[in-house]
This record gives sequence, C-alpha cells and structure tokens, in this order.
Amino acid sequence: MPEYSEIVTRLRAAGCVFAEDEARLIIETAAPDERAAMVERRAAGLPLEHVLGWAAFGGLRIHVDPGVFVPRRRTEFLLSEALAHPAPRPLVVDLCCGTGALGAAFAAARPGADVYAADVDPAAVACARRNLPPERCLTGDLFAPLPAGLRGRVDVLLSNVPYVPTGDIELLPSEARDHEARVALDGGGDGLDLLRRVAAEAPAWLAPGGLLLFETTERQAPEACAAVAAHGLAPRVARCDYATVIVAARPAAS
Repeated sequence: MPEYSEIVTRLRAAGCVFAEDEARLIIETAAPDERAAMVERRAAGLPLEHVLGWAAFGGLRIHVDPGVFVPRRRTEFLLSEALAHPAPRPLVVDLCCGTGALGAAFAAARPGADVYAADVDPAAVACARRNLPPERCLTGDLFAPLPAGLRGRVDVLLSNVPYVPTGDIELLPSEARDHEARVALDGGGDGLDLLRRVAAEAPAWLAPGGLLLFETTERQAPEACAAVAAHGLAPRVARCDYATVIVAARPAAS
C-alpha cells in the first residue's frame, strides 16, 4: 500500500497542485488496500470528490457519486444568503439539486426547515437521496415533480441552475467538462435559458416574502435580474470576492 510520500509524489507527477492536501484526504478516506486505486483514478484526471466519494460543503461531508455535479465551495455564499430568511421553520426547495448539497446544508443549519429537492438527472437524484431524506428527493424537469401542495408556500427556493453558455463548455476545466453531467453545466446560448424558465414559474410557488436564489456571473447579473423582475420578483445582487448571487423576493402580501 502506498505511503503518504509516495502518494504525494504520484499526484505531483500527475499535475495535482495541492498534492499534499489530496494525499492526506485519500489516506483519511480510504482503507489501506484501496489507496493505490484511488490515487490512480485521481492521477487519471477524475475530480478529487468523485475519487473520495464526498465533498466538503457547508460544514458537512456531502456524498458525491461518479458523474454527478460536484458542489462548489463558492456556493456556500448562496447558502449564507438563503439562511438569512427569517422564517423559523422555512419550507425550502433545492431545485436542480445535484447532490442535494444546498438543501442538506440548509437543513443542518436550520433544523426546523422542511426541505424538498428535485433534479432532472436520475443519477443526481439517487445521489441526493444519500444526503437528504430519500422521499423528499424527486426526479423531473424543474418544478414538475414537486407536490402541488407546495404551490404558494415555498419560503426559500434554492435554484442553482447551470449558467455556463453552451459555447463556453469546452473552455471548462477537464474535471468538469469530462466528468460531470452536461445537463448540470449547460445553461444554453447565453447561459440563462434555465434561469428564465425558473423565473417564469417561481412566483406561483413562492410564499409572500419568499426568496429565489441562484448563482450567476458578474457579466450575466443585469440580464438575470431583468429576467426575474419581468415576472414580478424584486431582485438584488449579492457579491463577495468569489461569487455573484441573485436574491429575488416575491413581494410580501399587503
């Protein structure tokens, strides 16, 4: 079985920038007789999270299955914005959920939350069922699989839709381009196709004062805000050093 120094050397030779950290995680995660195979999968270019079978997100270890979109640490900024919603027991939907990382981290931070998750990719939903109550993880296109009884009641709609323009997919790092489902990356011609569809339906699902939250790029933010405003939601742009998030509110009932 390979020791720490051997793993570091192999990962460095494969071009892994953070070889020391990755070696420690592999040793921490794998049984001794599994380490060599994991090192070779990582050296072959698989995302570290697919090799380990988990990703750190929101203070949790999120199960990540091969081929499923890996939750990005930058998305913790979206989570922090969502957690500001004042409802003591919010009804939450994690739409385009992937692993269900957002929903799981929200539920961990707010134990009273009632969380549903949905994704069009059956593999993603199968993974999300390892991170959230399985009966709350639904397969289907956007809002279609959600129970009708949620309409008009959702306090927090976490909709981290894909926003990479189709023409830019080939510019992504190979770890994403070659090992994550394209449906989780491709946002259409300008990257906002899915967002426009969500914006059109979100007002019917949100409770008065409910929030729709999604990531975008700084360049896309003005058009993304216009898309949600066109359907009666009030957007604001939240920024940090590494992420841009749109928070769009359904007006509170008068």
